[in-house]
Amino acid sequence: MKEVSRRKVLALGTGLVAVAMLPLPALASNEKVMEDIRKFTGGAEAPESSIVKLEVPEIAENGNTVPLSVSVDSPMTADNYVKRVILLAEKNPNPGVATFHFSPRSGVAEASTRMRLATTQNVIAVAELSDGSFHMTKSQVKVTIGGCGG
Repeated sequence: MKEVSRRKVLALGTGLVAVAMLPLPALASNEKVMEDIRKFTGGAEAPESSIVKLEVPEIAENGNTVPLSVSVDSPMTADNYVKRVILLAEKNPNPGVATFHFSPRSGVAEASTRMRLATTQNVIAVAELSDGSFHMTKSQVKVTIGGCGG
């Protein structure tokens, strides 16, 4: 068996202490999320609405790749269509997940993607319609650690 020198043990211990002292990324505050929504809406009210639908899993065993789909019930005509939708994850270090832009030529206002979630949190979708109104919905996703509940 190979002997471990005192110097190697001290070096390893010093390295472990240095890693333990590294700052963890800060989670977004609720105020940051509200600020992002205010920027998107220009300060206009964005009430919760059933026309915005957000499909996310209730439980995500892997927070690194959480699937989501968002859709907005709209006729998508020249006079009545969805202009854009933002997605926010309220406890991620940077809450902004994605922005989708639509036009009447899109035909439908729906999009799918995957996102990374830092921890159990609400995912928020806010839609801007061509009439200047805003609509919002949110869903909670529980992120488990290795499927063991976390």
